[in-house]
Amino acid sequence: MGGGDMGSAEPRAGKDRAYRFVKERILDGTYPGGGLLAEGEVAQATGMSRTPVREAFLLLEAEGLMRLYPKRGALVVAVSPEEVRDVMETRMLVERHAVARVAATEPALARSLAPLIRRQARLVARRDHAGFAEADREFHRAIVAAAGNAILTRLYDSLRDRQRRMGAASVARDPALAERFLADHGEIADAIGRGDPAAAEDAMARHLGRAVEGAGLTFGVV
Repeated sequence: MGGGDMGSAEPRAGKDRAYRFVKERILDGTYPGGGLLAEGEVAQATGMSRTPVREAFLLLEAEGLMRLYPKRGALVVAVSPEEVRDVMETRMLVERHAVARVAATEPALARSLAPLIRRQARLVARRDHAGFAEADREFHRAIVAAAGNAILTRLYDSLRDRQRRMGAASVARDPALAERFLADHGEIADAIGRGDPAAAEDAMARHLGRAVEGAGLTFGVV
Protein backbone atom coordinates (compact mmCIF):
# COMPACT_ATOMS: atom_id res chain seq x y z
CA MET A 1 0.00 0.00 0.00
CA GLY A 2 2.88 2.36 0.80
CA GLY A 3 4.50 1.60 -2.59
CA GLY A 4 1.29 2.57 -4.38
CA ASP A 5 1.27 5.93 -2.61
CA MET A 6 4.86 6.59 -3.66
CA GLY A 7 4.09 5.69 -7.28
CA SER A 8 1.18 8.11 -7.46
CA ALA A 9 3.09 10.88 -5.71
CA GLU A 10 5.96 10.98 -8.22
CA PRO A 11 3.95 11.85 -11.35
CA ARG A 12 1.86 14.28 -9.33
CA ALA A 13 5.04 16.02 -8.19
CA GLY A 14 6.24 16.25 -11.78
CA LYS A 15 2.95 17.72 -12.95
CA ASP A 16 3.00 20.25 -10.12
CA ARG A 17 6.58 21.26 -10.89
CA ALA A 18 5.80 21.71 -14.59
CA TYR A 19 2.67 23.68 -13.69
CA ARG A 20 4.58 26.06 -11.39
CA PHE A 21 7.38 26.46 -13.94
CA VAL A 22 5.08 27.43 -16.81
CA LYS A 23 2.65 29.51 -14.77
CA GLU A 24 5.41 31.62 -13.23
CA ARG A 25 6.76 32.40 -16.69
CA ILE A 26 3.33 33.32 -18.00
CA LEU A 27 2.78 35.67 -15.06
CA ASP A 28 6.18 37.36 -15.31
CA GLY A 29 5.94 37.75 -19.09
CA THR A 30 8.72 35.32 -20.06
CA TYR A 31 6.05 33.46 -22.04
CA PRO A 32 4.08 36.37 -23.53
CA GLY A 33 0.44 36.32 -24.48
CA GLY A 34 -0.10 35.24 -28.08
CA GLY A 35 2.97 33.00 -28.16
CA LEU A 36 2.92 29.27 -28.89
CA LEU A 37 4.61 26.95 -26.42
CA ALA A 38 5.56 23.34 -27.20
CA GLU A 39 5.48 20.51 -24.69
CA GLY A 40 8.98 19.50 -25.76
CA GLU A 41 10.34 22.98 -25.04
CA VAL A 42 9.11 22.89 -21.45
CA ALA A 43 10.12 19.23 -21.00
CA GLN A 44 13.67 20.09 -22.07
CA ALA A 45 13.83 23.17 -19.85
CA THR A 46 12.65 21.24 -16.78
CA GLY A 47 14.40 17.94 -17.47
CA MET A 48 11.21 15.89 -17.38
CA SER A 49 9.10 13.90 -19.82
CA ARG A 50 6.27 15.35 -21.86
CA THR A 51 3.55 13.61 -19.84
CA PRO A 52 3.65 15.86 -16.74
CA VAL A 53 4.05 18.88 -19.00
CA ARG A 54 0.93 17.90 -20.92
CA GLU A 55 -0.97 17.53 -17.64
CA ALA A 56 0.28 20.95 -16.50
CA PHE A 57 -0.89 22.48 -19.78
CA LEU A 58 -4.37 21.06 -19.15
CA LEU A 59 -4.47 22.69 -15.71
CA LEU A 60 -3.37 26.02 -17.16
CA GLU A 61 -6.00 25.74 -19.91
CA ALA A 62 -8.64 25.22 -17.21
CA GLU A 63 -7.43 28.45 -15.57
CA GLY A 64 -7.78 30.32 -18.83
CA LEU A 65 -4.05 30.97 -19.22
CA MET A 66 -3.51 28.63 -22.18
CA ARG A 67 -5.41 27.24 -25.14
CA LEU A 68 -4.31 23.84 -26.43
CA TYR A 69 -4.01 22.94 -30.09
CA PRO A 70 -3.28 19.24 -30.73
CA LYS A 71 0.01 18.63 -32.56
CA ARG A 72 0.74 22.36 -32.61
CA GLY A 73 1.32 23.24 -28.97
CA ALA A 74 -0.29 25.58 -26.49
CA LEU A 75 -1.17 29.20 -27.06
CA VAL A 76 -0.53 31.53 -24.14
CA VAL A 77 -3.79 33.46 -23.89
CA ALA A 78 -3.27 37.20 -24.06
CA VAL A 79 -4.84 39.48 -21.47
CA SER A 80 -7.92 41.05 -23.06
CA PRO A 81 -8.90 44.71 -22.73
CA GLU A 82 -12.11 43.55 -21.05
CA GLU A 83 -10.16 41.64 -18.41
CA VAL A 84 -7.96 44.65 -17.71
CA ARG A 85 -11.02 46.87 -17.30
CA ASP A 86 -12.72 44.37 -14.99
CA VAL A 87 -9.66 43.97 -12.79
CA MET A 88 -8.95 47.67 -12.62
CA GLU A 89 -12.56 48.57 -11.88
CA THR A 90 -12.47 46.13 -8.97
CA ARG A 91 -9.15 47.51 -7.76
CA MET A 92 -10.43 51.08 -8.01
CA LEU A 93 -13.44 50.29 -5.83
CA VAL A 94 -11.48 48.32 -3.24
CA GLU A 95 -8.31 50.39 -3.04
CA ARG A 96 -9.84 53.86 -2.95
CA HIS A 97 -12.00 52.76 -0.04
CA ALA A 98 -9.08 51.01 1.69
CA VAL A 99 -6.58 53.85 1.39
CA ALA A 100 -9.07 56.44 2.69
CA ARG A 101 -9.89 54.27 5.69
CA VAL A 102 -6.22 53.60 6.43
CA ALA A 103 -5.35 57.31 6.23
CA ALA A 104 -8.16 58.04 8.69
CA THR A 105 -7.42 55.24 11.15
CA GLU A 106 -3.90 53.85 10.59
CA PRO A 107 -1.56 56.68 9.54
CA ALA A 108 1.36 54.83 11.16
CA LEU A 109 1.17 52.36 8.25
CA ALA A 110 3.24 54.87 6.27
CA ARG A 111 6.31 53.76 8.24
CA SER A 112 5.75 50.15 7.16
CA LEU A 113 5.32 51.21 3.54
CA ALA A 114 8.67 53.03 3.45
CA PRO A 115 10.86 49.87 3.17
CA LEU A 116 8.55 48.50 0.47
CA ILE A 117 9.06 51.69 -1.55
CA ARG A 118 12.85 51.47 -1.06
CA ARG A 119 12.77 47.88 -2.34
CA GLN A 120 10.80 49.00 -5.38
CA ALA A 121 13.41 51.69 -6.07
CA ARG A 122 16.15 49.04 -6.10
CA LEU A 123 14.13 46.89 -8.51
CA VAL A 124 13.53 49.87 -10.80
CA ALA A 125 17.28 50.58 -10.84
CA ARG A 126 17.92 46.95 -11.83
CA ARG A 127 15.16 47.05 -14.45
CA ASP A 128 13.65 43.96 -12.86
CA HIS A 129 10.16 44.31 -14.33
CA ALA A 130 8.76 41.07 -12.92
CA GLY A 131 10.21 41.79 -9.49
CA PHE A 132 8.79 45.30 -9.52
CA ALA A 133 5.33 44.00 -10.46
CA GLU A 134 5.39 41.67 -7.45
CA ALA A 135 6.68 44.42 -5.13
CA ASP A 136 4.03 46.78 -6.47
CA ARG A 137 1.35 44.31 -5.55
CA GLU A 138 2.85 43.84 -2.07
CA PHE A 139 2.60 47.61 -1.49
CA HIS A 140 -1.05 47.76 -2.53
CA ARG A 141 -1.96 44.60 -0.65
CA ALA A 142 -0.49 46.04 2.56
CA ILE A 143 -2.88 48.99 2.29
CA VAL A 144 -5.90 46.80 1.59
CA ALA A 145 -5.08 44.45 4.49
CA ALA A 146 -4.54 47.38 6.89
CA ALA A 147 -8.09 48.59 6.19
CA GLY A 148 -9.23 45.62 8.27
CA ASN A 149 -11.98 44.19 6.05
CA ALA A 150 -11.25 40.46 5.67
CA ILE A 151 -13.77 39.98 2.86
CA LEU A 152 -12.29 42.79 0.77
CA THR A 153 -8.81 41.41 1.41
CA ARG A 154 -9.83 37.97 0.15
CA LEU A 155 -11.42 39.57 -2.91
CA TYR A 156 -8.23 41.50 -3.54
CA ASP A 157 -6.11 38.37 -3.14
CA SER A 158 -8.20 36.64 -5.82
CA LEU A 159 -6.80 39.17 -8.31
CA ARG A 160 -3.17 38.29 -7.53
CA ASP A 161 -2.25 36.39 -10.71
CA ARG A 162 -3.99 38.80 -13.06
CA GLN A 163 -2.49 41.78 -11.25
CA ARG A 164 1.06 40.41 -11.49
CA ARG A 165 0.72 39.58 -15.16
CA MET A 166 -0.77 42.93 -16.11
CA GLY A 167 1.80 44.85 -14.09
CA ALA A 168 4.77 43.00 -15.54
CA ALA A 169 3.46 43.45 -19.10
CA SER A 170 2.83 47.19 -18.67
CA VAL A 171 6.25 47.92 -17.19
CA ALA A 172 8.02 45.76 -19.77
CA ARG A 173 6.22 47.66 -22.53
CA ASP A 174 7.11 51.06 -21.03
CA PRO A 175 9.92 50.85 -18.43
CA ALA A 176 9.43 54.54 -17.56
CA LEU A 177 6.09 53.56 -16.00
CA ALA A 178 7.90 51.92 -13.09
CA GLU A 179 9.47 55.24 -12.10
CA ARG A 180 6.10 56.99 -12.29
CA PHE A 181 4.46 54.23 -10.24
CA LEU A 182 7.23 54.57 -7.67
CA ALA A 183 6.61 58.32 -7.38
CA ASP A 184 2.87 57.65 -7.02
CA HIS A 185 3.54 55.23 -4.19
CA GLY A 186 5.49 57.91 -2.39
CA GLU A 187 2.56 60.32 -2.69
CA ILE A 188 0.12 57.71 -1.43
CA ALA A 189 2.31 56.88 1.56
CA ASP A 190 2.80 60.58 2.37
CA ALA A 191 -0.96 61.19 2.36
CA ILE A 192 -1.50 58.19 4.65
CA GLY A 193 1.21 59.43 7.01
CA ARG A 194 -0.43 62.88 7.16
CA GLY A 195 -3.74 61.27 8.05
CA ASP A 196 -5.41 62.86 5.01
CA PRO A 197 -8.08 60.47 3.63
CA ALA A 198 -9.16 62.74 0.75
CA ALA A 199 -5.59 63.24 -0.49
CA ALA A 200 -4.83 59.53 -0.12
CA GLU A 201 -7.92 58.56 -2.11
CA ASP A 202 -7.14 61.10 -4.85
CA ALA A 203 -3.54 59.89 -5.09
CA MET A 204 -4.68 56.27 -5.36
CA ALA A 205 -7.27 57.13 -8.04
CA ARG A 206 -4.64 58.95 -10.13
CA HIS A 207 -2.20 56.08 -9.70
CA LEU A 208 -4.66 53.39 -10.77
CA GLY A 209 -5.79 55.56 -13.68
CA ARG A 210 -2.16 55.77 -14.78
CA ALA A 211 -1.91 51.98 -14.57
CA VAL A 212 -4.87 51.60 -16.92
CA GLU A 213 -3.37 54.10 -19.36
CA GLY A 214 -0.15 52.09 -19.22
CA ALA A 215 -2.14 49.09 -20.42
CA GLY A 216 -3.28 51.15 -23.41
CA LEU A 217 -6.83 51.65 -22.20
CA THR A 218 -8.97 54.47 -20.86
CA PHE A 219 -10.92 54.36 -17.63
CA GLY A 220 -13.28 56.83 -16.09
CA VAL A 221 -12.36 57.86 -12.55
CA VAL A 222 -15.42 58.83 -10.54
